[in-house]
Amino acid sequence: MSNIELNDKKIQILEVAEKLFSDKGFEGTSIRDISKVAKINVAMISYYFGSKERLLEALIFYKTSDIKLQLDNLLLENLEPLDKVNKLIEIYINRINCNRGIYRILHFELTSKKREQNLAAFTELKKGNLKSLETIVKEGQSKGVFRKDVIIPLITPTIMGTFFHFHMNKPFFEELLNLNTETLYNDYIKNSLTKHIQQTIKALLVYEN
Repeated sequence: MSNIELNDKKIQILEVAEKLFSDKGFEGTSIRDISKVAKINVAMISYYFGSKERLLEALIFYKTSDIKLQLDNLLLENLEPLDKVNKLIEIYINRINCNRGIYRILHFELTSKKREQNLAAFTELKKGNLKSLETIVKEGQSKGVFRKDVIIPLITPTIMGTFFHFHMNKPFFEELLNLNTETLYNDYIKNSLTKHIQQTIKALLVYEN
């Protein structure tokens, strides 16, 4: 998977596939649909990716693999553990917000037993991301700044769950918070929502005064 060489044509196919999978679902999208919108021959898509399932795998890798690199770099930064956690949250929220389409697909496909095999690469990526988070939290615990009773695997769903609840209720929050343009909405996520999530995770991690 990680050895897939991406040229402009492949990226074009992946971008079209993301939009169609997100709008119509994986089952509801055919290779012919993708080829029609991408204006590329069906045989070319089969040549590049082999099957629709392999195309989904390539799409997941294309849209999510850079987060691993960002987290690897974060671990090497000379920051206090809480600052690293805050930065990790910024990376997560930014990536999800920029890639809402793929996460919508993943959310749907992960509930489908049929697709478990195809999403094995994504599961491995999540395990790697969790390892990065564990490293940061354990560093904070060894320094005596983070609680020992933190359930580390539940930190990520707390971050993601808050974001997805907000985004799935977009019209409600747009009206409630006067976020009447896409720019205002995205700025609110980048600043206010991210800060709220950081405060929430800090409350879980840090000893009460």
